[in-house]
Amino acid sequence: MPEIAITELSLNDLRDVLSDWGEPQYRARQILDWVYRKPISDFSAMSNLPPKLRESLDSEFSFQSIFPVTEATSRDGSSTKVLFRLSDGNTIESVLMMYDKRRTVCVSSQVGCAFGCPLCATGASGFERNLTPAEITDQVLFFSRCLQAEGGAVTNVVFMGMGEPLVNFEAVWRAVENLTSPGLFGLGARHLTISTIGIPSAIKKLSRKKLQVGLAVSLHAPNNELRDLLAPPNRMYPLEVLIPACRSYVEATRRRITFEYTLIRSVNDSVPLAIELAELLRGLNCHVNLIPVNPTPEFKPPHRARIQAFHETLTRHHVSNTIRLKRGLDIHAGCGQLRARD
Repeated sequence: MPEIAITELSLNDLRDVLSDWGEPQYRARQILDWVYRKPISDFSAMSNLPPKLRESLDSEFSFQSIFPVTEATSRDGSSTKVLFRLSDGNTIESVLMMYDKRRTVCVSSQVGCAFGCPLCATGASGFERNLTPAEITDQVLFFSRCLQAEGGAVTNVVFMGMGEPLVNFEAVWRAVENLTSPGLFGLGARHLTISTIGIPSAIKKLSRKKLQVGLAVSLHAPNNELRDLLAPPNRMYPLEVLIPACRSYVEATRRRITFEYTLIRSVNDSVPLAIELAELLRGLNCHVNLIPVNPTPEFKPPHRARIQAFHETLTRHHVSNTIRLKRGLDIHAGCGQLRARD
């Protein structure tokens, strides 16, 4: 099988290939329209292309860079998780989350993760490699084709799966460009969110990009002592460096930043910690997602009253926040959980 996926090529790259083949350059837009917008699975279905060109594409490129191995759908139908195998045998996970009006795809950016955060199953398996732009893009296209077959469409993409997106910045940004380009997938930039554990230099780099993608920072604690335990990268990028970088991002982009705060019973769910969090974020244009932790042998979600008290404390201190509903618990939808069981 050819090693280069068609989604690894930009429009100009494909035009150069077609030029070498003696094909008119307008074919490039036709090909990529099929790849990014139609529910097909191979080059032979591109009915407006000459048979010879379809054969050339099939011999030189792979139609996709990821291959589904295992699929699980939650009992309520709100989440579908797929384990994909890559061409080198590694595996990654992606999740489709169904809301009333939104169809959100959560994509991975790395095979494994080097940071080893205790809240994430991905880190337990170690780090293998970064994903390519094609491997990231193809996760969205897989679910897009599934939804199109049912008359639906992907409405949002979040880079919150396996790995740290801002460590694999260039490949992630190429995928963002693929997904937002009007000539390719055509999703509005504001419908994409990049999640990070908090790498100040990369956050500043992201603030210089013109596309208005969202930024979510996994915070989990309002002080360094606790965050060192829950998010080990904090030892390299402590709060006194991270939070100013977040403030600079908001000032540069004029966009609200989101903080993810995973609530863990008797660890980071107290009212005093909520007050400390409010002080940390004072004056910052932000929103806090309060996420009860996926239950594991090590961590339990707080009782409902405790979650509500944390939420109400932030609200009284003028910090915008919501309690996020958990999805896909019965299919191990948390990062790295399905892969760990494969």
